[in-house]
Amino acid sequence: MATLPQIAVLGAGIFVKTQYIPRLAEISHLFCLKYIWSRSEESSRGAVEIAKQHFPGVECKWGDQGLNDIVQDSSLIGTAVVLAGQVQVDISLKLLKAGKHVIQEKPAATSIPEIETALASYKSVCTNPGQPIWAVAENYRFEPAFVESKKLVAGVGDMMNVQVIIEGSMNSSNPYFSSSWRRNFEGGFILDMGVHFIAGLRMMVGCEVTSVSAITSHIDRSLPPPDIISSNFKLENGCSGVFVMVVSSSSPKIIWRVVGSKGTVQVERGKVDGKHGYLQGNGYEAEPRSSFVEGARDVAVLEAMLESGSKGGTLVNVKKF
Repeated sequence: MATLPQIAVLGAGIFVKTQYIPRLAEISHLFCLKYIWSRSEESSRGAVEIAKQHFPGVECKWGDQGLNDIVQDSSLIGTAVVLAGQVQVDISLKLLKAGKHVIQEKPAATSIPEIETALASYKSVCTNPGQPIWAVAENYRFEPAFVESKKLVAGVGDMMNVQVIIEGSMNSSNPYFSSSWRRNFEGGFILDMGVHFIAGLRMMVGCEVTSVSAITSHIDRSLPPPDIISSNFKLENGCSGVFVMVVSSSSPKIIWRVVGSKGTVQVERGKVDGKHGYLQGNGYEAEPRSSFVEGARDVAVLEAMLESGSKGGTLVNVKKF
């Protein structure tokens, strides 16, 4: 039997322990999990203890030396980067430059300047046809509902209006509520959570958001500002829409709705048996929906909305990538 490809997971927080390790265990016949890395030895060992139930040979790596070991390990074909948003891009680039494929958690980046610098660095180093793949995980563009809704939208005639209504449930009962990194960059939970909903919007309508005008506010003082955003947006096909997001609501609701001249398509996020999940792609080339650029475009829409909100609703053009 051919030797299985070897990968590493960088990060050992809640999401790795409760989501990544169980999902990787479901496809453990496809690869070998060689390392789990964290900044601290304690954190790495904690995640490895959980992972050993499914990957008995997995090893701990931590700190600068451990990261360097992973970068230099030529046996690793790919890595999953599941770290604080502020450090993900830098570490992803180190791994890409070492020739390793990277699937990185969202948001793709924390700002437009970071995206511009990252893309320039990636293009300058990875110029060959077989360049390492840089993908963004936890990606709504792979959700069956959006794959299907994109097809349905094509049949509703002329697109007349689009509505995205997000009433979230980010409160003290959520395990990510106290996450320090989500509170320590501009946009906070709006950016961290919102990239999912923008990805769903862009997938569903099949075109780009070109400009936005938004009002932001801060009502729930237990959350970082802003915690509410109301935005008008314009699509490149000329259609207008609204994006409304409340980070924490007493009655959570998530809806995407496209109104056309011949019909309407609505997607409502829900749960089946208390669970929801994501599909994954396979193959040897980057699936376009998972590319870092697609994730960057989601961030660009939200950053334009946040900028408009900080300026009292001024029209802001969305940066193109």
